[in-house]
Amino acid sequence: MIPLTHEQLLLLKQNRKLLELSIGLTPSAMLVDPLYIKEIDDAFDNFWLPNTLAFPNKYLWYTDWEIVLKSTNTVIGGMGFAGYPNDKGEAEIGYMIDANQHNKGFATEALQLLSQWAFNHEFVRAIIVHTYADNLPSRRILDKCGFSLIDDVEGLLTFRRHRQSPHE
Repeated sequence: MIPLTHEQLLLLKQNRKLLELSIGLTPSAMLVDPLYIKEIDDAFDNFWLPNTLAFPNKYLWYTDWEIVLKSTNTVIGGMGFAGYPNDKGEAEIGYMIDANQHNKGFATEALQLLSQWAFNHEFVRAIIVHTYADNLPSRRILDKCGFSLIDDVEGLLTFRRHRQSPHE
């Protein structure tokens, strides 16, 4: 997983292939659901770019982490936080996987990795993920990663995973 700097996000917004080549990756040909394309465009303008600029020392909490398939050296999705953890120590994660790579365990592995990275910070007490009730693949990923359903507001589900104590 590669967290993008502000400058790399600017390049990605301009041209994915140029960004991928600039960081030594084989250009990808991701198949992305139109719903996610709209969310990604919104994230560039209203979250990633302004926040990585405003919080350069905490940019890892405000950027896109590119998920790279090592065997092909290509990006197969993105994952990231919805900002710095809140006062309760909760960090929210969102993700998108190339439709060509669904059901292969990559999102599960990436979510486990990013959750572990977050839990390496003592102030992070829980990870939150939102998904829609009809998004069964995402719900399976959350189940495999030890998340529990804590809320359902009109079909938008909230899942939480608490930090495990050292004795578990």
